[in-house]
Amino acid sequence: MEVDHFHICKSGYLSCGDTFYSIKNENGIICVLADGLGSGIKASVLSTLTTTMAAGFMSSKVDIKRAAEIILETLPVCSYRKIGYSTFTIIEASNSGHIRVIEHDNPPYVLLRDGNSFPVEKQEIPIKTFRKSHLYYSELDLLPGDRVVYFSDGVTQSGMGLPHLPLGWQESGVEKYLEKLLKESPAISASEISRRVTFKAREYDGNKAADDISCAALYLRNPRRTMLVTGPPYKKEHDSTLAEIVSSFDGRKLVCGGTTAAILSRELKTPIKVNLKEIRTNSDVPPSAEMKGFDLVSEGTITLSRCLSALQDGLSPDKMPNNAVKRLITILLDSDIIECVVGTKINDAHQDPALPKDLEIRRNLMKQFCKVLERKYMKSTRIVFI
Repeated sequence: MEVDHFHICKSGYLSCGDTFYSIKNENGIICVLADGLGSGIKASVLSTLTTTMAAGFMSSKVDIKRAAEIILETLPVCSYRKIGYSTFTIIEASNSGHIRVIEHDNPPYVLLRDGNSFPVEKQEIPIKTFRKSHLYYSELDLLPGDRVVYFSDGVTQSGMGLPHLPLGWQESGVEKYLEKLLKESPAISASEISRRVTFKAREYDGNKAADDISCAALYLRNPRRTMLVTGPPYKKEHDSTLAEIVSSFDGRKLVCGGTTAAILSRELKTPIKVNLKEIRTNSDVPPSAEMKGFDLVSEGTITLSRCLSALQDGLSPDKMPNNAVKRLITILLDSDIIECVVGTKINDAHQDPALPKDLEIRRNLMKQFCKVLERKYMKSTRIVFI
């Protein structure tokens, strides 16, 4: 169950009034997209309050309909327009693909099946208040390949006033654009869908967002598996075992560590070729290398430490220089199940107190690595020590 989002602040503002929040548990994923009334800090606070309340209720096993009612009763109401200070879309998705959705005044979500928008039957839930709003509930089973795309009104209202878009992009325009994206790229990720829709809406606004623009997507597909190997085995006689583990793995393969790469090269009889272009650049990240059958071969502890710092800070790989750290992060974020094979032989160089503090013992470094990937990026991880 791949989930991702992307947002752009209203032009002239540093804080986004839309908030996206997702949390993974043993049963599946809970996703909330909220749009605070207005723009800036006030809208951001209200939308953040909405998403955290919704995620908290859902995590506490509160029924999704009851959770929505409690949020509506709690949120303040604009005294002039008689509308809530935040709209929201809540999705509760189980690991089996069964989803339940509550929508409150956000544009209706789009279900994409076999490359086309698919109609969804929704139930309107009456709201026993004087506010002018609607609450819609829907429940369905996703099929492999299905996408659920949902967004704020900054998307549907973008381009309003243009000769060919007098009322804005609207839901129908977004649906046609999504169908076009899937026709061009049937395997497009949730991340790329969110980005493309958001950038297209900003383009309609003359590349200056007239409102906060947010889009999120959920994609049910087969998991992408990646194996990250770092460090030589504790005993030299285990080198062949390491090579066997790597060669039998079905998925992307990453090697971080010169000694580790040399062991695999010897055992698998595959030559290593260093990327000389990266040596010529004035980069503080050691150069990567090429080895047949592997998606990335890089230096070990420095590259992993820089990657861990970037993941902890939430840095986007798009804004990073093209080096081994960027490629490592890109592959990890595009993966769902990450298996780390960690050699336990101690590298004496990493015990030198004169080296930077971020050069920790490899074992502890990888434990932190997996913790960040699980908690912040909802990846499934496993560590095998050898």
